[in-house]
Amino acid sequence: MLQPRLGSHAAEDNPNCTLVVPQNPLSAKGLATPYQLVATDPKQGPCHEANAGQSAFVQGAAFDPATGQISIYNPLVVDKGNKPALAPVVPQLPANAIVGLWFGFNAGTLTLKGNGDALQQGKCVNGLPDDAFGQFAYCNAPAFFQAANQAIQQGKLKVPALGRAHDGLPCPTVRDFSVVDQDQSDNVTSTYLTTNDGTVAQMNQANALKLQGAQLIANASDNRLVSIALDNALGCKPWTAPDLADPGQMTTALPLNELMAAADQAAPAAIIPNGDPMVLHNDKPNMQKLNLYRVGVDQPMVKRADEASTRLYCTSLLAAAPQRMLTDARVTTHQASPDTGAANNLFTFLAQRFNTTWGADGGLNCKGLLNTDTPITLKQDSNGVTINATIQGIKLTMPMDCSVNGVLISGCQGTTTINGVTCTFAMDNKTRRVLINCPQPGQGKDDK
Repeated sequence: MLQPRLGSHAAEDNPNCTLVVPQNPLSAKGLATPYQLVATDPKQGPCHEANAGQSAFVQGAAFDPATGQISIYNPLVVDKGNKPALAPVVPQLPANAIVGLWFGFNAGTLTLKGNGDALQQGKCVNGLPDDAFGQFAYCNAPAFFQAANQAIQQGKLKVPALGRAHDGLPCPTVRDFSVVDQDQSDNVTSTYLTTNDGTVAQMNQANALKLQGAQLIANASDNRLVSIALDNALGCKPWTAPDLADPGQMTTALPLNELMAAADQAAPAAIIPNGDPMVLHNDKPNMQKLNLYRVGVDQPMVKRADEASTRLYCTSLLAAAPQRMLTDARVTTHQASPDTGAANNLFTFLAQRFNTTWGADGGLNCKGLLNTDTPITLKQDSNGVTINATIQGIKLTMPMDCSVNGVLISGCQGTTTINGVTCTFAMDNKTRRVLINCPQPGQGKDDK
């Protein structure tokens, strides 16, 4: 019931913070030990976890090799030298659990620093040794994904069906070109509670009851955009798993999103291109940094730069995003913006996000690569908040749903029973006709 704060980074805030990783970060004790946030360069100003524009987040996932199942645990972050508002829950990990950790940040560059040899213990990756990804990092993610994918192949771990959205299209994933931006798959879905005195606690039901008046802070992430904002708006369901810090509750997570996208995203799938700002080194594409990022989010590594073409990424982005954005505008204009400092609703948020990606300043420079202007025109108020958007050159094809005796068939794709017979519905996209197949009793499945 708490509304998260995703505060935009203020000009006077220090955008570069360091997160001190505790000893044995993949163990139950390490997971329950708060991470400590501190300024990378104190001369640039302090870093405070309760400041939504500087908040850092940790998300953990534990794979049980015996059952093939996944559970989630979100370690806590506090200011260096501070104690949490309430002690974190010590998770009960499965025997021989394979734990992965992912990090998100609401400001500029988050640098991991180990308490002793904690980074080596956790097999943590912050980017290249002298060049961080930016807002993202991970620990032991490749081993986690390897184990989870093996369980999927063996049938021990089942990925939920993606399903169809209210618009009749497949529900979006974090690799859907209708929703990705210039730095997809970064950041996490973790949330924390902050008190009036600036202390922080894990977000769970028990803590929310004890800390009356506490506010929720959240990571401004692509994963949260899909799992929370878009899934809620489009009638989709994210993959959730048990929350080890909140018994009896289920929660979303970056690794669940990535596994689901890898299993269900239809081609073309959006995979980190070599021009992504997070994988550049000295403002140039770098294969090593690109592959380090990809393996941390369960994406295929590449051997040649043309296998991660930014130009092709931009081409697919243009083909998918404006069309679906326009199709879903009737819904998304009535949904809250993930960041009210950037846009006034979900539709305008997606629109300004697309234009940022399309441009050269912090984006992919799709305009230069394709020699094509963005089809989206934004209107902003005096505070720079996008309050309207117009999409040009896109023919809107409204989705069609079928209703049979009160049973809704999204996109007119699926089956239902009519007079005791199972009938199949299919949409012919060329003629916009609905094809209905109701076999007579005794006929084969291929008979009409």
